[in-house]
Amino acid sequence: MLTEIIPILPESIRQLLRQLNPHIWERVEEIRLRVGRPLEVIVAGKPHYPIENKDYYIVKADDAKYLLSQLSQYSLYAFEEELRRGFITIQGGHRVGLAGKVVLEHGQVKTLRDISSFNIRIARQTIGVAEILVSQLYDRRWLNTLFIGPPQAGKTTMLRDLARLISEGMPSKNIPPLKVGIVDERSEIAASMKGVPQLELGMRVDVLDGCPKAEGMMMLIRSMSPDVLIVDEIGRKEDVFAVQEALYAGVKVMTTAHGFTVEDIEHRPELNVLFKLQAFERCVELTRTTRPGVVRRIRNQHRKDVMMT
Repeated sequence: MLTEIIPILPESIRQLLRQLNPHIWERVEEIRLRVGRPLEVIVAGKPHYPIENKDYYIVKADDAKYLLSQLSQYSLYAFEEELRRGFITIQGGHRVGLAGKVVLEHGQVKTLRDISSFNIRIARQTIGVAEILVSQLYDRRWLNTLFIGPPQAGKTTMLRDLARLISEGMPSKNIPPLKVGIVDERSEIAASMKGVPQLELGMRVDVLDGCPKAEGMMMLIRSMSPDVLIVDEIGRKEDVFAVQEALYAGVKVMTTAHGFTVEDIEHRPELNVLFKLQAFERCVELTRTTRPGVVRRIRNQHRKDVMMT
């Protein structure tokens, strides 16, 4: 992780972070830079403020300029779409959130400028984190599953590990390896570089990197004949339509949505269609703790509890 994060930061901030205790660094979740305010490091959900010369390190405008130039590889035009969405994904699947002056065009966000806040969210692969769910998500076949949770609850971490388990199979449980298609719109699931996944996802995985979810799901169904589709954060009408098409084609779907409970998701007009169809045979509610992937509750398509903690 150090080798991916440190090079994009200004030298003064690099030195401060290198001074962190290795035990603390292993638990870092976010690094936040806000111009004119103290550098903030989130460790296990709690803020820490590195000290320089007996005082907080105050982020400078030059720090923001340097970081943005590193993120854009000195070509902001190439990141126009990422700026419009408010984040950039870098090598390793780490996401850098951005905030600043919003530029509108016809009432829609066109881009960001005068960027003064950066949130580097650390992505970590946790091998084996999804194994405890196999008995709930597999019943002679993998079940269509929706993971629900607030930011940093471990939704993407779970998807990533499930992709590995499904593509490798589990001989001890008589679960065969299957073809997995991943639509990785923000390069967070597979952390692909030049089209090649950098994380451990198993042998039978095909990834569409940087592709819009709805279009990517249809492309994979037509071109790669996946047994299971994995896609992060559905929510738009076109996403819902693509999920429906996948289900009609006999492809299993595993995906995520932001929220706390099934009820939170069910009341969204776009996603309500899928709940009316009882599309998700399992809804896994994750909770935010000091570690990712903590399951609070699992319900079936009839809202019946199949597991609670």
